[in-house]
Amino acid sequence: MLPPDRLIIATRESRLALWQAEHVRALLQKLYPHCVVELLGMTTRGDQILDRPLSKVGGKGLFVKELETALQDGAADIAVHSMKDVPMTLEPEFSLIAIGMREVPLDAIVSNQYASLADMPPNAIVGTSSLRRESQIRARYPHLIVEPLRGNLDTRLRKLDEGQYDAIILAAAGLTRLGLANRIRGTIPVTDSLPAPGQGALGIEALSSRPDVAEWLAPLNDPKTAACVAAERALSRALAGSCEVPLGAYAEVREEKLWLRGFVATPNGQRMVSADITGSATDPEALGLALANELRKRGAEEILASL
Repeated sequence: MLPPDRLIIATRESRLALWQAEHVRALLQKLYPHCVVELLGMTTRGDQILDRPLSKVGGKGLFVKELETALQDGAADIAVHSMKDVPMTLEPEFSLIAIGMREVPLDAIVSNQYASLADMPPNAIVGTSSLRRESQIRARYPHLIVEPLRGNLDTRLRKLDEGQYDAIILAAAGLTRLGLANRIRGTIPVTDSLPAPGQGALGIEALSSRPDVAEWLAPLNDPKTAACVAAERALSRALAGSCEVPLGAYAEVREEKLWLRGFVATPNGQRMVSADITGSATDPEALGLALANELRKRGAEEILASL
């Protein structure tokens, strides 16, 4: 197949989304030096609705719908996403054609006063936009107050610096990618804050009807990261994972095996079930389904029914 002569990347216009799109553009220009790679910046509904938690206004799909419309209309060839923002089920006309190598997938505490959640006094205010993070904080630190936090990365940091919060929890990957690692007081181990499915990984989406685009982008796929993300997303999909469900999933490759951990909880953290499983990296989706079944046996069904 001939190399591409022009590719257009649909991207959100937040600073982090643009960094991600520029990163993919640089990789493509290295692969295809004669290809013109352009960015199509877009504002999504998820970027516009900032006064309510995502779980109340439609979930992760709010960050991808406009980008998918650009693919359908032929205005763009690919869309670049943070994998943790991609809905667990895509419409058949869209495909995830490449998953890039993962950045640090952990949650990070950002605070001007405290080095860890354990250091924070009773009634200190922690900001997060995630029910997953909220449930784990409430379970482990019931003396803290968890308040919703929306906006892009710069807006969230500004709200912290203005004193609206004593600490905020953000993905370490986003801070690192934007050169803001100095704001991280510490990363939270997965034992205390299990990441979201796909956290730290970049995904590239295209139309299922564009095998040419899939072939051009194939070199950007990292097989180990792709296997981990596939297992995490299969677990979440099997348990109806969305912004409305406090759920975490994290897989690691260890000696050619996949080790997958997961949990489901109520938002207040008072009920939580967790489990882990190890299996073949060649069928990550089956591993995700198996762990979902194990979580159901341990009580996940009752938790999900109560939400």
